[in-house]
Amino acid sequence: MNGSAVLQSMEVLVHAVIREAPDLHSWDLRSPNDQELPAFTAGAHIDLHLPNGMQRSYSLVNPQTERHRYVIAVQKEINGRGGSRCLHESVHTGNLIRVSAPRNNFPLVENAEHTILIAGGIGITPLLCMVHRLRHLQRPWQLYYAARSRRHAAFVDTVRDFGSMEQVHIHLDEECGGKLLDLHAVVSAAPKEAHFYCCGPLPMLTVFEQVTAGLPPSNVHVESFTARQPPASGGGYVVRLARSGREIRVDKGQTILATLLEAGFDLPHSCLEGVCGACETKVVDGVPDHRDSILSTSERESGKTMMICCSGSRSECLVLDL
Repeated sequence: MNGSAVLQSMEVLVHAVIREAPDLHSWDLRSPNDQELPAFTAGAHIDLHLPNGMQRSYSLVNPQTERHRYVIAVQKEINGRGGSRCLHESVHTGNLIRVSAPRNNFPLVENAEHTILIAGGIGITPLLCMVHRLRHLQRPWQLYYAARSRRHAAFVDTVRDFGSMEQVHIHLDEECGGKLLDLHAVVSAAPKEAHFYCCGPLPMLTVFEQVTAGLPPSNVHVESFTARQPPASGGGYVVRLARSGREIRVDKGQTILATLLEAGFDLPHSCLEGVCGACETKVVDGVPDHRDSILSTSERESGKTMMICCSGSRSECLVLDL
């Protein structure tokens, strides 16, 4: 999505809030007028405009065939930036809330010969939607779901009902002597042409990328919920806006997005960490300093697009399609 475009948004009704695990609830969001919602695909997410002014992205967990609702599941993070706490404490059944149309930075390859899904904790959320889709298409798949304990494992009953013991593997660290899921063994045992999807905490993603380093990049898919490196805030360069011709200097301690917002530009944004894709912007000229968790290696090397919320510039002037 070009960062110069305005993200479509709509108001939805909180139809139900369900406790899925300690500090983890799901929200069933529907049209106030019982109309169909914009379609989505497995792996997609929506942005919520929260009562405290924040915008946060959350994965859709329900089947993509359901056009009457969006379902998200969110864990309350005490030490987070406040988005999950606001959602848990202020968004209740019967409330209206504004959300963005769905978009997908973690799409499912539906015709893969085999699909391996690996989830850690709350990382199960986008993979639930994928399992629904793979079952609907009758494609071969396996799911590995790791959590610290049974108490912290959301949707365990749902996951168990998805398939046989050969398809669904639940690993609870507490019941395995504290041992973590052996990702090397999972990848080594997979069919040669398998596609791998992993979503979970950063330590899991790091190990996953290490054990899949020798596989074709097109077969390895990662979704991160948190920033994997700090934003580029060194400043000291100029951003030229190709459409208006304006030049704006980005000072030390500032990001491109923050600078442009302060200059009065109304630009789509949400996570501010380079994990949601809302601020993706085309690069006309210059060399971006990529800090996001979305773009592939080839996309970064092409230098044609960037996430301006966290990425900066390696060149003295960066020309953006704005």
